[in-house]
Amino acid sequence: MKDKLSQLQSKIDKAHLGGGQARIDKQHAKGKLTARERIHFLLDEGSFEEIGMLVTHRSTDFGMEKQQFYSDGVITGYGTVENRLVFVFAQDFTVFGGSLSETHAEKICKIMDLAAKNGAPVIGLNDSGGARIQEGVKSLGGYADIFYRNTKFSGVIPQISAIMGPCAGGAVYSPAITDFTIMVEGTSYMFVTGPNVVKTVTNEEVSAEELGGASAHSTKSGVTHLTATNDMDCIAQLKKLLSFVPQNCEEKAPSLPYEIKDEIRPQLGKIIPPVVSQPYDIREVVEGIMDEESFFEIHKDYAENIVVGFARLAGRSVGIVANQPMNMAGVLDVNSSKKGARFVRFCDCFNIPLLVLVDVPGFLPGTDQEWNAIITNGAKLLYAFSEATVPRVTLITRKAYGGAYDVMNSKHIGADLNLAWPSAEIAVMGAKGASEIIFRKEIKSADDPAAMLKEKEAEYAEKFANPFSATERGFIDEVILPEQSRRKLIKAFAMLENKVDHLPKKKHGNMPL
Repeated sequence: MKDKLSQLQSKIDKAHLGGGQARIDKQHAKGKLTARERIHFLLDEGSFEEIGMLVTHRSTDFGMEKQQFYSDGVITGYGTVENRLVFVFAQDFTVFGGSLSETHAEKICKIMDLAAKNGAPVIGLNDSGGARIQEGVKSLGGYADIFYRNTKFSGVIPQISAIMGPCAGGAVYSPAITDFTIMVEGTSYMFVTGPNVVKTVTNEEVSAEELGGASAHSTKSGVTHLTATNDMDCIAQLKKLLSFVPQNCEEKAPSLPYEIKDEIRPQLGKIIPPVVSQPYDIREVVEGIMDEESFFEIHKDYAENIVVGFARLAGRSVGIVANQPMNMAGVLDVNSSKKGARFVRFCDCFNIPLLVLVDVPGFLPGTDQEWNAIITNGAKLLYAFSEATVPRVTLITRKAYGGAYDVMNSKHIGADLNLAWPSAEIAVMGAKGASEIIFRKEIKSADDPAAMLKEKEAEYAEKFANPFSATERGFIDEVILPEQSRRKLIKAFAMLENKVDHLPKKKHGNMPL
């Protein structure tokens, strides 16, 4: 018995060492934690239970039978984060470069299946050179098994991917299907084809960082939702993100204790500039309404004309979607529509109420937008809001023009409660543009066309550049003073807490992808 225990301990020690001390030292030299260290810092102390520690690969080709490492390049198991159950896999770059083999994939699939059965989030810490070439189609099949589960469990349990090293080729499609992707600056990259292939095919000279680094994917492609300065920052952001989301689609997000006090916020009345064309930062509105320092922005550096993220309102987790007047006047375009739609659908999947802050002058015009399918992409945001059954509250702070008014969670597409500040302007377009069209003949025949335009502009603004016409129609439920916003919204979401809304019976809708 002692011999068997001794053998077991020896195997466990080898598994913990991964590819060997030299490879661990090399990992540290690059400023990266090892796979086991990442799990250690992510999970509550002493909570990790490993599954499949002594698994080895089955390949006998190309001398692989002589190279056997326990865990086979991925550490899998379960534990808790802030006492909440999570399932995790961490690829170990010290073992065959973290490459995915048949058994490596089987371990990940087993963890994903367990996560779905137990209704808990699954977190992937990706650090892999890709498919294990020596195994051929078996490794490719392993990837497909993972992709299938990503899709099958999408909207059932939260799935989060942290890219903490290379992630290339077919490996990138698993993170792409998951709900959120975090990349570490300087040490991680994602691309379907690497710089060498790009050079061969297109003759472009590009580095791995420029092609698929954290900066490229957080600002240009929008593939990554969050970036971290190092592994520890990445783990901290993972924990914060988990604090806003429920365990699964049948639960509500965790709430923090909160005692209602004087919820009037005078600073909100000072944010909107007196000049309509003057920008302001919508984040000031968010911070004035939500619990102090609770806003956690998602996709911060991508499509900056719309702001999305999580925050707490009287302790409750809420999803924020807000036009950003500081960037492109808050106009909707291809990228902001996709960004907003993706976030709305996540919140709807996991029972997180939505607060929509509106200051939108319309959709961005131009050939670039039309040729890049602003019609289809704008429809994604429209579809996402229309389909959402979670509590949905809209607050119009200033402009709500044209079709963008409809799209930004208007009453007409199923919003539960629509509020407006007195500064709100709800119209087909701005007063100047509308007057130039409606009163074209009068302006043209006037002795002083410029003066006539100003007169007609004022006439149009008096009738439509306010929230009262829409309120009279019932499209706006109440016009409120800015300083009352937090109190009104706390009451609104409390009233909507037990909302039930059923969609017509169907297999699934055909979203304009």
